[in-house]
Amino acid sequence: MTNDTAISANPMPASIADLPPQKASAPTSPAQSRGLYYNTGNAFNVQFSDVPDQSFVDQPRLALDDSSPTGLFTCDSSVGLNTDFPATTPLVLAHYARVRAGETLVTDFEASGVIVYAMVGCGSTVCGAERVDWKPGDVFILPGGCTHTHQAGSEHAVLWIVTNEPQLSFERLRSPAPGNSPTEVVHFTADEITRQIDLLYAVGRSNDIAGSALIFASTGQEAIRNCLPTLTLAMNSLPAGVTQRAHKHNSVAVSLVIEGEACHSMVGGRRKDWSQWATTITPATAFHSHHNEGSQRAMFLIVQDGGIYNHTRALGFSFAEP
Repeated sequence: MTNDTAISANPMPASIADLPPQKASAPTSPAQSRGLYYNTGNAFNVQFSDVPDQSFVDQPRLALDDSSPTGLFTCDSSVGLNTDFPATTPLVLAHYARVRAGETLVTDFEASGVIVYAMVGCGSTVCGAERVDWKPGDVFILPGGCTHTHQAGSEHAVLWIVTNEPQLSFERLRSPAPGNSPTEVVHFTADEITRQIDLLYAVGRSNDIAGSALIFASTGQEAIRNCLPTLTLAMNSLPAGVTQRAHKHNSVAVSLVIEGEACHSMVGGRRKDWSQWATTITPATAFHSHHNEGSQRAMFLIVQDGGIYNHTRALGFSFAEP
């Protein structure tokens, strides 16, 4: 029975919004039979689950546990997001990588690029012909399309690894061919990161600038000031006793709490207390502020899918109050 026959045999819908998806009345090929016809009334009412406003604390606890084996501990929200692939947020996936002393962990992510922060321990990562020797506080970017071999030194090591795996999974894409990744290996040392943050505070800023965050980019991504085309990476800092002004944006934020005693965030009117090494999610478009009620400067590393919104001219940044 064709859709036209089904409609004529039943009462006419009151609105095009009540129409079921239509198909070709007399398809002459498999390609024609696969087509579906929606309309302005029934095509835009797809109900997606919200991005969970949550914090991941079990994964870092396990990654830092001396009894845990070498491996990945993934911050997976796929059940809440209703995706058939692992995802922390719709386009971002965060992992904690534990590498026991003297052991090696090989990763091969389906991603266009990989962001890594060295939490504890020293070691090295080999990507193709290049090697990064890292220590706590280092940040480095790795290209997709190749394996990465992480080796710990004389002590156990933990890395925070963030990728755009869900972005590729959503479009059923594969990693770029070797040499075609949008990034090369880029290394930001802890000492240099500290020097650059100190420079921000020495220069100062006006109140129309949202915080004193250090943005990581590279010569390959200089034109868009990102570390990857779709992902932005920033080390945000908040002095003792200071509150970062409430604001919102269309990008999701995936944050690693590095230092933040007596700190919390307000997200959509709800308080979120910080715990060291937790991965916290700030949903898109939610007004949020960060509050440091402690005696030390707070530090948190933030990955956002902001590159997509910058490219489409739709970042949607605004403060809650003028």
